[in-house]
Amino acid sequence: MAHVPLVPIGSRREHCSDERTFEENLKSHTRLDSQLARRRREVHAGWGTKYADRVHARGKLTARERLATLLDPGTRDYEMGTFVNYNVEFGGKALTCPGAGVITTFGRVQGRWCMIIANDNTVASGSWWPLTPEKIERAQTMALRLRLPTIYLVDCSGLFLPEQSRSFPGPTGAGHIFKKNSELSAAGVPQLAGVFGDCIAGGGYMPIISDRVYMTEQAYMVIAGAALIKGAKSQKITSLDIGGPEVHVHVSACADARVPDDETLIAALRAEVDRLPSSGSDYYRAGRSAIDPTYDTSEISGIMPADQRVSYDASEILARLCDQSLFWELMPHTGREMIVGVGRVGGLYAGFVINRQGLIDDPLRPGTPKPAGILYREGIAKVSAFSRACNDDGIPLIWLQDVAGFDVGSEAENQGLLGFGSSLIYSNSTNEVPMFTVLLRKASGAGYYALAGMPYDPVVQLSTCIARQSVMEGRTLAVATYNTKLDDNFEIVTDDPQTRESIVRGMNQVASKIEADMDPYVSARQMDTDEIVCLSELRAYLSALVDMSYQGIGYRRVKNPRIWSLHDLHLLSGGGHAAHAKQGANGGRSGAREGERADARQRHTATSTGFVAGIETADEASTDETCVAVTSPGVGIWCNAPLPGTYLPRGSSLGLLEVLGRSFTLELPPDVGGIVIDHGANLTGRSPVARENVDFGCVLLRLRASTPSLDVGPNKEATEDEDEDEDAAALVFRSPSAGRLHRRPHPDSPPYVEEGGSVRRGDTVALIEVMKTFTRIIYQGNGLPERASIVRVLVDDDADVQTGAVILELRDLGDLA
Repeated sequence: MAHVPLVPIGSRREHCSDERTFEENLKSHTRLDSQLARRRREVHAGWGTKYADRVHARGKLTARERLATLLDPGTRDYEMGTFVNYNVEFGGKALTCPGAGVITTFGRVQGRWCMIIANDNTVASGSWWPLTPEKIERAQTMALRLRLPTIYLVDCSGLFLPEQSRSFPGPTGAGHIFKKNSELSAAGVPQLAGVFGDCIAGGGYMPIISDRVYMTEQAYMVIAGAALIKGAKSQKITSLDIGGPEVHVHVSACADARVPDDETLIAALRAEVDRLPSSGSDYYRAGRSAIDPTYDTSEISGIMPADQRVSYDASEILARLCDQSLFWELMPHTGREMIVGVGRVGGLYAGFVINRQGLIDDPLRPGTPKPAGILYREGIAKVSAFSRACNDDGIPLIWLQDVAGFDVGSEAENQGLLGFGSSLIYSNSTNEVPMFTVLLRKASGAGYYALAGMPYDPVVQLSTCIARQSVMEGRTLAVATYNTKLDDNFEIVTDDPQTRESIVRGMNQVASKIEADMDPYVSARQMDTDEIVCLSELRAYLSALVDMSYQGIGYRRVKNPRIWSLHDLHLLSGGGHAAHAKQGANGGRSGAREGERADARQRHTATSTGFVAGIETADEASTDETCVAVTSPGVGIWCNAPLPGTYLPRGSSLGLLEVLGRSFTLELPPDVGGIVIDHGANLTGRSPVARENVDFGCVLLRLRASTPSLDVGPNKEATEDEDEDEDAAALVFRSPSAGRLHRRPHPDSPPYVEEGGSVRRGDTVALIEVMKTFTRIIYQGNGLPERASIVRVLVDDDADVQTGAVILELRDLGDLA
């Protein structure tokens, strides 16, 4: 029970993406990453060199120079709220306030993670603008949730008065900062304050509740500055006279110590942090160190399409985030649209929830694909159970969202999706374990809420450069807006040219507005997300956040792995040998009848060099074709599995079965062949290099049995008289699914493959569209040569195809260059 069965996941880049697709994706993300870097530099510059020079002329450091001096040498910080108020103009002079005039960031000080809040003294002398209080309060909330020491670098001239009505009143106005100060203090979270200059009005209150307050000789803390007092009482006095270190260190005792300059103050703050307890992270690592993933994290940018309609393999993302690309997937046999499980990040355990993409089999209609990326009943129930178990075990939760929303329609309502969704929302609303949410691409509708979106208080929510938050996509909303003007096929019903033009223009305007609103910079600007990050830096952010989750000791439950509730969940949901055997008997299908075992025929045989797989047959009520379930003849590790959509001739290889360190060939019986529908319910079926732990009798894959006319050698198409034309193509490549086939990634792009060209393993042949979801059709599978020439393309662009339809006629190129 104590064993956490982490297993290798993922595959080399060339096995999960062809070169052309990888480079196109990488090019899109590189452009967006460059834009992000440029915009970060804009914010970091504050109001520019002129204002930085003013700060230096007074013998002071800028806020970012103070931050760099405070951090441990050789470490980086992880800023939050960089783009709050981005490009928003205020006041009659159309002024901007980069980053809302304050820096909020996680950083290491003396080996301990801290939340650092620093007024940007190059932006209106560090004054508070609209959303400045909310940004500070959000940072304080993060620190409170993670029990991180909080350091205030104060240099604040008070409210930006022309906009005071938007930052002074209200439940989250400037005064709420002081309530957060109090909550942090009440929870025992250390707070340290360094006052470097102006500290007026609300800025004067902020440091007072801190455990230690340091002031430089240029600093002062006042309820009202000298200018206001001169106007109100006609007194000629300076702010230093009113509330400088001479007053507050030696008279009022509102500060603890005075220091000569910025550098000395920062050294004093570092010394204070060094007195605090050290991090508990190494204790919870139990001697393990952080190990990079087997597959380079930077490859995520080439694997994940920027187009939200195009699918990818979600397990490949996990393989590039988890230490050593090791992962324990729980409940893989149900709710296939979701992947839940545990991996290490930076040597520490974290739970992961991610939306599977592409097509999955419908358990109610075997053989009929449906799009993943949508929440169905089984997936919602799985995620709810996993979320509760992680909370019980004290495992931080990472939510990787790429969700198009909940399933809809009469069937979804009859299945009670509202109730299952409410259960998930309740779990996430009451969880006490740290939760971190990442919006990878789509964050749509109630799916965004249910998977721990910002309204459900994750400690941090990150967005990638391609993240899209919305109730629905722009085109969908345009159709809904103009629904009364459209027919059942969403075509405009009027014949009047002017009316038609008006409707088209209106629909385009609605779609364009929604598309613009889904820009992640809009979300970050109005604090609907905490930070925008590149895909390539995602692991670094997650490693830091998980490390922070384990730094504090004693404030939350952290169970050792021997007594995790996840072990119970794994066993009860089919993780034991007996359950696997039962799944094999049931053909790996959810809701299978016990009586099916009596109707199935199962046999296993072995030879001196290999095994022959077992077979269970059952007539599927929903199809005219016979499906067979291929079962494992022994306990071992299954390698080189054929992918769904592969045509397997009779008696062909299913890969290798490793038993006690020895590898044996695994073959179909000599009288069975067909097209792979999907892998067994308890297997992932990610790629031909995946290694799957299998038990005796568990279902490896399901085949749609072929007719004799198709079963003529490896991937061969029978002809009436092959001798009449020796040059006739002998090999064919078939569609793995029914849907609309697109031969090119975009209408103005060249086709993936063309007659007279060639194709090699891993290349993309086409896209298959099912319910607006686009999945790549990859050239791979048993019986196909490593490289082949394309004799004929048998399917037109944008044509509808059926499962198993021949797409290409091929000729083996053998060893030709």
